[in-house]
Amino acid sequence: MTAVSGQHPAVAGPAIAGQAAEEDLRALFGHSTAVFASLAGPTHLVETANPAFFAAIGEERARPGAALAELMPELTGQGFIALLDEVYRTGEPYTGRDVRIELGTGPHAREAFFDFTYEPRRDAGGTVTGIRVLGVETTQVKHAQRLMAEHRALLEQIARQAPLAEVLDGMARCIENLAPQEVLVSVLLADPDGRHLRHGAAPSLPDFYNQAIDGIATGEGVGSCGTAAHRREPVIVTDIATDPFWADFRHLAERAELAACWSTPILARDSGLLGTFAMYHRTPRVPQDTDLALTRVFAGTAALAIECHHSEQARRAAEARAKSAHDQLAEVVSVERELRAEAEQRATAAAELAARMRAAAAAQAAMPHPERCELGGAAGCTAPAEIKIADSWGDAAWGCPAHVEEAIINVRSVFIASEELGGLAAYVNR
Repeated sequence: MTAVSGQHPAVAGPAIAGQAAEEDLRALFGHSTAVFASLAGPTHLVETANPAFFAAIGEERARPGAALAELMPELTGQGFIALLDEVYRTGEPYTGRDVRIELGTGPHAREAFFDFTYEPRRDAGGTVTGIRVLGVETTQVKHAQRLMAEHRALLEQIARQAPLAEVLDGMARCIENLAPQEVLVSVLLADPDGRHLRHGAAPSLPDFYNQAIDGIATGEGVGSCGTAAHRREPVIVTDIATDPFWADFRHLAERAELAACWSTPILARDSGLLGTFAMYHRTPRVPQDTDLALTRVFAGTAALAIECHHSEQARRAAEARAKSAHDQLAEVVSVERELRAEAEQRATAAAELAARMRAAAAAQAAMPHPERCELGGAAGCTAPAEIKIADSWGDAAWGCPAHVEEAIINVRSVFIASEELGGLAAYVNR
């Protein structure tokens, strides 16, 4: 097991970042190599071919002198042998551009693209004796175009603030489609405290596996991802069956048929942990340059998506807090207005009652104890005058229990003034 140190593209200097990006492009796309083969006779025997030709079709099939259909039986079903037959019969060359070819069969089959030409070979009399195959494999260019298109689509998703789960799931599927060999991609997201990793996306891993590792701790020796998150650097486990980092998870990996795992931390611009990006394999494997380049490209894309998601979450939380504060302020203002209106009503009532008391006090010279309540206002009150009240200025009035209580509540310094006549008892027992 080896750990690979690396600096996140977002924090590297411009020159270093530019150089790394160029190296990644070279690793991903490489340089196309021309292929050549000279075929003889109507059965298209391979007379001679350059190393690039055999490298393209598979070194194990490097047998000059054999018929092309024998070396590459898969070409018959794809129409390429028929094209050779046509060129041999008519003597007319044929050129194809970005033609898709399925090379090999079974688990070793691979998709390839070629620009090629079938040119007839003629003898001194002009009779077609064979065909020259000239071509350039454009698979890497085609894959580059696909990668750029997929990457552009991911960036557009991020720009329009698509759900993070949707972006990460699409990214994982894109890598699985672009990788030259079978790979299963997983993205885990760091908790805010950076101590645990949560499921982010893993479209090709079984559900039981995703559920089991959801919430794993970050720490030294906690599988590939937990260790990469702890170290803040890539961790490459080429054989899960023997690596000590996987001691606690080996049974889980065996059940999921996983044999290798390369994990890279996803880091923010301030080097904070955002999550991990992992590539799993069915067989023990050492990463190639193309694998590492894909990892670096998409780890940076994942970082951008996660940071944008966090920023959007923070914005929405701030807006929610602002709305809550606004609603609370509006409620306080409404209550304050209600209290102010109530206070104004009470002040008006108090002024009216005080005026009634002054009028009643002036009338007591002629009638010290009136029969009817004096506190009923303009409408009057026909209830018996049972209780005498007074204020600190010496004004007094007689009233019924209901109007006396209103005066005590609303007029400052009003008190029961007829205790000797049973007024207090009448008020208490009202």
